[in-house]
Amino acid sequence: MLKESTAIENMWARHSNPKSGWSRMAAGFVAVGAVYHRKWKLLGLTLLFLLINPVLFPEPREEVDDWMYKVVRAEERWTNDGHRLIGLGYPQILNTVSLPIGLYGLYAAYKRKPVSTVVFTLASQGLNQWCLKEIIEYYEEADSQ
Repeated sequence: MLKESTAIENMWARHSNPKSGWSRMAAGFVAVGAVYHRKWKLLGLTLLFLLINPVLFPEPREEVDDWMYKVVRAEERWTNDGHRLIGLGYPQILNTVSLPIGLYGLYAAYKRKPVSTVVFTLASQGLNQWCLKEIIEYYEEADSQ
């Protein structure tokens, strides 16, 4: 169990590199574009990148003043505290709702509906980022008391 715990801590530490989070976000948009333009090889490479992304970048040498660094550390703390990132409570509901919206964005991309693709993809990403902002604020408030 200790070995597994160390591997998970190492994954979070490496994933806290802002390059990991920002590139992961960008890769989501690349995946949608790949579906829209029927670039299946690009989609496959993008999905592979998303899979290995959390361990691809080195751990930051020090705490970084970057929003994405805060996002990853807040996600880590949130899950370590026994919370889920998907659920019916607040702020998890934001992530929960973002999933079908994002899937519709992918469907719209497949059907080559440009406006729906953009609107639903951005709406999904916006809900996800809103949830993460709320989790960060939760811990900032808890830590200030």
